[in-house]
Amino acid sequence: MAIFPRVLAPYSTALRFPSLRHLGPNWYAAVMGTSIVASAGAALPVHIPGLRTACVLVWMLAAVLLVAVLAGRTGHWMAHRDQARAHLLDPAVAPFYGCLSMALLAVGGSTLVVGGDVVGHRAALAVDVVLYTAGTAVGLVAAVAIPYLMVVRHRPAPGTASPVWLLPVVAPMVSAALGPLLVPELPAGQWREAMLLACYAMFGLSLLATLVMLPLIFARLVHHGPLPPALAPTLFLVLGPLGQSTTAVNQLADVAPGAIPAPYVSALGAFAVLYGVPVMGFALLWLALATAMVVRAARDGMTFGMTWWGFTFPVGTCVTGAAGLARHTGLTAFTWLAVALYVLLVAAWATAGLRTVRGLFSGALLAAPQAPRPVTARTT
Repeated sequence: MAIFPRVLAPYSTALRFPSLRHLGPNWYAAVMGTSIVASAGAALPVHIPGLRTACVLVWMLAAVLLVAVLAGRTGHWMAHRDQARAHLLDPAVAPFYGCLSMALLAVGGSTLVVGGDVVGHRAALAVDVVLYTAGTAVGLVAAVAIPYLMVVRHRPAPGTASPVWLLPVVAPMVSAALGPLLVPELPAGQWREAMLLACYAMFGLSLLATLVMLPLIFARLVHHGPLPPALAPTLFLVLGPLGQSTTAVNQLADVAPGAIPAPYVSALGAFAVLYGVPVMGFALLWLALATAMVVRAARDGMTFGMTWWGFTFPVGTCVTGAAGLARHTGLTAFTWLAVALYVLLVAAWATAGLRTVRGLFSGALLAAPQAPRPVTARTT
């Protein structure tokens, strides 16, 4: 029996005395990826026995993760302010501050969608109001502050555009997609209409900013070749604004009848389909391209990193987007697409989650980052 303390000693030390110096804002991606499993499962347009219970359990895990990461990041700022400032001035890390907003919003939304089964509707609504308000405020600040820092302080070199750049500007799109949950809770009239139109404004803000950045990202790939293997999973981040915007227009169309005058209701319903179908088509194209690039990176020696959480939340937004299109078109094809994407999401979440737990126990994920290894160029 004496062997067990010796075997477990390194792991218990890593858990009791974790280093917070290198706990960056990218850790919020684990919260986002976990929460979307719960809310996307609840949004599926099919009934699967036991799925609702599983979603509630995953929501509880996401809530615990949010508290843990918030506590860890608070400790990081208190104990390692020099490193925290360095993160803000690092063009590779600063965009992840958008993940704080999306983590708050995602847990708030899943609390109202599935958490009410445990805590009741009133408590779930109160939690969502607080997290939605805080997440939206943080997201709007990040959508301005991070691009500002990119221009005046970061000055990234030509050809270094990264899908990570999308993180700050996609945060308001998450607010636009989850805001409709609160519209029916507001008093009828001006309050509901203002909330609905505010969500459309954030939809437009995020969409246009995304359209500005996507050409830079694709041009980088075309002119400078594939991303380094460690960054290949970030290609999935492009799915985020695509799936989330499709989700947003469908969710907004659902609550429009009780929030806006009749002449606009049918127009918004039509817009949900006319916008969502083409964008979902492009999302599937990008999913195929990103998957091919990740397979190539795996052949080049891609190892696990927190970037693997990029496989989760963006795919989850495509699940909710496809589910919304299934509701508004009645097409079984979109139902099966949502189910297939959800299976992919759960597989990605389980893989990233298990590897993260392993990395935490070993201490590798909280160690100082190492310089990337040189990669031999492939000819195919």
